[in-house]
Amino acid sequence: MKEAMEIVALSRKTTRLTALEIMKSVFDDFIEFHGDRSFHDDKAIVGGIATLNGQPVTVIGNQKGHEVKENIMRNFGSPHPEGYRKALRLMKQAEKFNRPVITFVNTAGAYCGVEAENRGQGEAIARNLIEMSKLKVPILSVIIGEGGSGGALALAMGNQVWMMEHTMYSVLSPEGFSSILWKDATRSKEAAELMKLTAQDLFGLDIIDFILPETNSEGLLSQEQILKDMKENISSTIKELSTKTSDQLVEERYQRFRKY
Repeated sequence: MKEAMEIVALSRKTTRLTALEIMKSVFDDFIEFHGDRSFHDDKAIVGGIATLNGQPVTVIGNQKGHEVKENIMRNFGSPHPEGYRKALRLMKQAEKFNRPVITFVNTAGAYCGVEAENRGQGEAIARNLIEMSKLKVPILSVIIGEGGSGGALALAMGNQVWMMEHTMYSVLSPEGFSSILWKDATRSKEAAELMKLTAQDLFGLDIIDFILPETNSEGLLSQEQILKDMKENISSTIKELSTKTSDQLVEERYQRFRKY
């Protein structure tokens, strides 16, 4: 079994599948929507509508890049307030048209620059949590890389939350944890073990519902196999969640997070 800091490193690799790659491979007829209808189109969050086995769905995710130029354009997957407001606009639209919502989370956290704070970063994240908690359609959230802090939670208040095998989900980074607790960022490896941030740790703690495998007994799975497995699992879960009433979905989501 890999050490926690190894998992952290794997979750940050630029070769990982991005949200857009997943949206275009797992779903059909994907159309990207832009902007929050208020300020700007934040390229750190992408989303739109698509179909899954003929069923219309809304898909939203943090977008990182495979190389530096794209990562700079995408702000390394760290959204500004308008990114979260774009995501919320799409979720409310999904509710209006009774479309399930599937989110793909990969961010070290919300952008913490002065301009983001000036435009209401905390309020934007809090608003997403409030609105997602009472959304009347199914929400499935998948951690596909880093799941850092409230910036990740703002897209991950789902009826089910999944993690890919080599991903992390935590209140902050191991480096931040060790800097705050011990005033020593070099103890990040020790911090990672204490934080219980791997998929295996969080599944054992009943924080997440499912781990999407990235390996088998023979080694790493191909991206094609990972996408195939992801589509099968998402399809069956969305089909199951879609049989529930709005009241059931809201209550189950409430109870899921309340038990923490």
